[in-house]
Amino acid sequence: MTKDPAPPDAGKVAAELTVALGRVVRRMRSASPESLLTPSQRSVLSRLVRGGPATTAELARLELVRPQSMRLTVGALEERGLVERAPDPSDGRQVVVSVSAQGRRAVDDARIDTQSWLTGAIEGELDAGELRTLSDAVALLERIVQR
Repeated sequence: MTKDPAPPDAGKVAAELTVALGRVVRRMRSASPESLLTPSQRSVLSRLVRGGPATTAELARLELVRPQSMRLTVGALEERGLVERAPDPSDGRQVVVSVSAQGRRAVDDARIDTQSWLTGAIEGELDAGELRTLSDAVALLERIVQR
C-alpha cells in the first residue's frame, strides 16, 4: 500500500498562483481595446457600471486613493467620453459621476473580448479532464475569496 504524497506547501502554491493569476489578468487585458485605459481608470469605470453613479469622494474612498488622484482619473475618463458628471439630484452642491453610453459599451466590449480570448484558450489548450480540473479549481478559488 502506497502512502499519499505530502500535500504541497501552501505558501509555495500561493506564490505560484499569484504569478499565474497576474499573467492571466495581463493577457486578458491585452485582448481588449479597453487595455488603453490605466488599471485605475478600468477599475473606476467598472465600479461605476456595477455600482451606479457616485461622487468623486465616494470613488476615492472605494478605490483607496486620495480625492486629488481620483479627480485626475475621472477627468481622464471624462475627456474620453466614458463618464459624465451631473449635479447630485439629492444635494445640488455635489456632483455625481456616472458611466456614459460610450463607457458602458467599452466595458461590455472589453468583457466580450476577454471572455472570448479565455474561452478560446481553454478550448484550444485543455482536454476534457483538464477542463474538469480547472472547473474544480474555479470553485476552490471562489471559496477562498468568500472567506
